[in-house]
Amino acid sequence: MQEAIDPSSRPAGLSFETMLVIVGGGALDTGLLQRLQGAGAAVVAADGGAEGCARAGIIPEAIIGDMDSLKDAKGWAGRTKIVRIEEQDSTDFEKCLRMTSAPVTLALGMTGKRFDHTLAALDAVARHAAGRWIILVDEEDIALAVCGGFAFAVEPGARVSVHPLQRVAFARSSGLTFPLDGLVLAPGVRTGTSNMAVTGPFSIETAPGETGVWLLIFARDYLDRLIDTLKGMAITPAS
Repeated sequence: MQEAIDPSSRPAGLSFETMLVIVGGGALDTGLLQRLQGAGAAVVAADGGAEGCARAGIIPEAIIGDMDSLKDAKGWAGRTKIVRIEEQDSTDFEKCLRMTSAPVTLALGMTGKRFDHTLAALDAVARHAAGRWIILVDEEDIALAVCGGFAFAVEPGARVSVHPLQRVAFARSSGLTFPLDGLVLAPGVRTGTSNMAVTGPFSIETAPGETGVWLLIFARDYLDRLIDTLKGMAITPAS
């Protein structure tokens, strides 16, 4: 059973001033990983995610996890920092989140292959989104974890899905085909799948004092634009 972990109790870890990419063992676009590192992103592997880094020809800044999926731990020794965390109450992805800090964090290879791993990744995101910007990236979409409101711009008519990871009360929205004004979304109750941007720019506001975490999901084509937007914003979304 996984329990929420107080971020203030995190042991001394790795702090990055640039964008951080955490690589898992799920579906991985090695070309995207190479491009992100080439643009200056730091790379950390979550246990077996190191194999994906190897396929991309990348040596990560660190490999973090319980090391039950790392095939060649001895081969990595001396080439990068290996952080072994034995406890089994959290996933390797969450261990990486606890042990790192960065203005923007991308998670590659955290979805696909195993459905239970995808669900566990969403749980980890829900627990840590209030303290950092986290973007899940898969083959088709990107999902930004948001705690509070957000504004962005896509092409007119582009899909904009809103999926609650926790119960979230929304105050209002603008620029969406289906307004969120006064709606309460919650897992298993009501979601905001397949909304659309009317003219391109849109904004979403949550109710005063709302701390629930939700995902803003759209096509992966907007990844670079989203990264550029987040770089100019506070590290803590809830602030």
